[in-house]
Amino acid sequence: TMTIHNEEHIVDVHVRSGVYSSDTIFDYTHGYIATRLFSRNACFIMKIKKEIIPELREIGRLAFERETMRDVYSPNNVWTQFQAGNSWLGRLKDWVLYGKHIENLCTGLPLYK
Repeated sequence: TMTIHNEEHIVDVHVRSGVYSSDTIFDYTHGYIATRLFSRNACFIMKIKKEIIPELREIGRLAFERETMRDVYSPNNVWTQFQAGNSWLGRLKDWVLYGKHIENLCTGLPLYK
């Protein structure tokens, strides 16, 4: 499911699929995306790259297209690949940078950037 909070410039995406379940937050105010993978008990954070990630107003349109026209081609499909790296636990300065929504999603979990 996807929830778009236009007034907060936040998009919440919840995927419920057994071991592949995850929660993702697109925080356009702070410019970061965080994904919490439940099977790995970890959070992955990346900077929003405007040339790759659709703008907030586009996400709703793309979701509508996808829902109503299941197999419509869109050049704005977003795929990410996470590589193993060093993890750290969030510090106060990290949460100021990433924002409250990402802090709520990832507090207490190893963070990978």
